[in-house]
Amino acid sequence: MDEVRNPFAPGAGSQPPELAGRDEIIRAAEVAIKRVLAGKHGRSQMFLGLRGVGKTVLLNKIEEIASDNDHLTSFVESPEDNSFAELIYPKIHQALRKLSFVEGARAKALDAMRALRSFASTFKIEMGDMAISVDAEPGVADSGNLEYDLSELFEAVGLAAKAAGRAWTLLIDEVQYLREGELSALIVAIHRSNQKNLPIIVFGAGLPQLAALTGDAKSYAERLFEFPEVGPLHPEEALKAIKNPILEEGEEIDEAALDEIISKTEGYPYFLQEWGFQSWNTADASPISLGDVRVASERSLSRLDEGFFKVRFDRLTPKEREYVVAMAALGEGPYRSSDVADRLGEPVNKLGPRRASIIKKGMIYSPEYGDLAFTVPMFADYLNRTVIGADLNAQ
Repeated sequence: MDEVRNPFAPGAGSQPPELAGRDEIIRAAEVAIKRVLAGKHGRSQMFLGLRGVGKTVLLNKIEEIASDNDHLTSFVESPEDNSFAELIYPKIHQALRKLSFVEGARAKALDAMRALRSFASTFKIEMGDMAISVDAEPGVADSGNLEYDLSELFEAVGLAAKAAGRAWTLLIDEVQYLREGELSALIVAIHRSNQKNLPIIVFGAGLPQLAALTGDAKSYAERLFEFPEVGPLHPEEALKAIKNPILEEGEEIDEAALDEIISKTEGYPYFLQEWGFQSWNTADASPISLGDVRVASERSLSRLDEGFFKVRFDRLTPKEREYVVAMAALGEGPYRSSDVADRLGEPVNKLGPRRASIIKKGMIYSPEYGDLAFTVPMFADYLNRTVIGADLNAQ
């Protein structure tokens, strides 16, 4: 079949041709966005889910909705090696520049620019080409305490947006990588903005441990955010995600082929896109058959092994790899920490730092006290197939 017309888009954050199964989440976000612009309370949201469930796709969709509803938007991703202050500075600068061109908001925008200049100087942010052509405002966002200063900066931005009749939506991906002090400061800033009824709303996305991290940072976080869980698609929604794009291209797929894709992918959106992409390219002609999908499954697994899975495994140290391999060797998770320790022949408490390091890298999480699970779907299968299986074959 014509590869140019292949509708599927396997990639990190790539918008799928059919955003199936997320209507309720998107609708709730749209309502909150419109409420904030109308001067009413809109609750910020943190999307929780494993890798490959489409959290970034949702953030991109929500950014689009916010832009269509008179919100200024700022999208940041939280890597492990940059401070939140460095990440957010250019985004706020960009938003304030836009607000400074609105006649009724110019004065407030310049006030916010001065606060941002103070913030940048205090936290030693390299401004470079983003240098602000106003003087710092002494006593505003310059205490050196991120909780105080970020709150004052958010307030300044919110007042400028309000004067312009606009709102500000901040979108943060990989929130679990924020340091505890940064997450605490973000929560306080959102809380203060809500208390002052400023037109600011935050949408974040992160791994399942994010809910616990926000609670640890500030006890009232559970009342400040909604925490929608983003999981694999139900079979009927997974079917739509595969079938509808194919039909829209004027082609067809056999029911048995659909069933095979849904079974192999377990409804995870990233895997659905990969299997759909490979199945289309494998088929010589429409309809896509069960045989096509079986060939495509081998190609899909090969691509995932070389990219999606391997990239994450390679980030671990040898000792961390030993730990996750021991988990996978136990079969399907979740896994008891004590069982992993027994398999490694070491005391549970001695393995604590190693376990914590793997959690910090976003490879595993604790769904219940004493339990562990992989944040990457099918990762145990990958390890059993490529690491444990390879070791057994070598013996």
